[in-house]
Amino acid sequence: MIMAATSLGPAYHRLWLATALSNLGDGIRMAALPLLAAVMSSDPVVVAGVAVAGQSPWLIFGLFAGAIVDRYDQRRLTVLVDVARVLLLLVLVVALASGVAGVALVYAVAFACGVGETLRDTATATLLPPLVSDADLDRANGGLVNAEVAGNELVGPPLGGYLFGVALVLPFAVNGSALALAAALVFSLPNVFAHKAASSFTSKRQIAADTRAGLRWLARHRRLRTLVVLGALFALMDSVWFPIFVLYVDQILGLPAWAYGGLLGVGAVGGLAGGYLAARLTRSIGSTAVLTSCLMCAAAGQLMLGLTTSASVAAAGLVMTSGAFGVWAVAARTLRQRLTPPELLGRISSASMTIVMGAAPLGALAGGFIAVGWGLTAPILTGVPVLAVSALVCHLTFRERDELG
Repeated sequence: MIMAATSLGPAYHRLWLATALSNLGDGIRMAALPLLAAVMSSDPVVVAGVAVAGQSPWLIFGLFAGAIVDRYDQRRLTVLVDVARVLLLLVLVVALASGVAGVALVYAVAFACGVGETLRDTATATLLPPLVSDADLDRANGGLVNAEVAGNELVGPPLGGYLFGVALVLPFAVNGSALALAAALVFSLPNVFAHKAASSFTSKRQIAADTRAGLRWLARHRRLRTLVVLGALFALMDSVWFPIFVLYVDQILGLPAWAYGGLLGVGAVGGLAGGYLAARLTRSIGSTAVLTSCLMCAAAGQLMLGLTTSASVAAAGLVMTSGAFGVWAVAARTLRQRLTPPELLGRISSASMTIVMGAAPLGALAGGFIAVGWGLTAPILTGVPVLAVSALVCHLTFRERDELG
């Protein structure tokens, strides 16, 4: 089936631009905060603590974020979160300009912005379905996923490093400006979520109960439960080898240090291509075949990486694995939105994202130990059988009826 090149509408394009700006700001901040900590302290633990402060909110509050999003007007909540982060960044800019900023403030900003990111990312997943037709969900999700990847991974981090080199305050000022524009764009969206605001003063004590109810519903839904577990395994197997990839480039491929960044760029392009092609692939062969193929392609890509010493073969393997991850992100998100009742979408989305975020550090830790015991290619090859078995499970779970067919 050939997709019609119809417009997704002005509301979607405003949401897309807001997502792009927010994630660009996140990428800038994620690069600049560790650099700022390194200026303040040469202690590696202090510098690494910035990443811990920024990522820990997902593990602490991720599940509850979904219940909050389901209870409140997602549009207003997103705007409030972005405005709060703008104010936090303004405090940091003023403190840096006054010469009174310290490591504690850097940690506080990283943690608070991380809390905001858990709420915003969860809310974005629920903002989309009312703005586009069900038939266009896959295409719309592809655009949002690519905006997230481009901002967080491809453009934001190098831009953040460059801006920090120009002036310490510049990346945080740009981050705040991007978030302010994103908040204005989200505020301009159609007010289709206002009906949730009425319960805002009576539902605060219900957040924990709502979270448990959402998890029970997810545990009883076989296909969604399987989708979440497979997504976590996918992320786990990717994170097992990615942190040691810099050593792989040096010791296995024998390439200079600059090649590491070049290969990461190749992988990012593969991910963007996957996000762009996801809707076309899903409409052509169906969601079951797409999800199964993603896992198989990732297994094949890791097999290529694990068995080669050729830079060109490694680059092809990176494109394959990153492309598969990009397609999976779109197809899985779209399927989750279609299978989940609107009143539960925040909780199910946050549960999925929290499990994936929790899998990443576990995979990185496991990959380090595997590399020490069996060599640098062992973590890469570990994922091959796991992903292959996951593909079989995926096929058996979803083959009965293609939800997107």
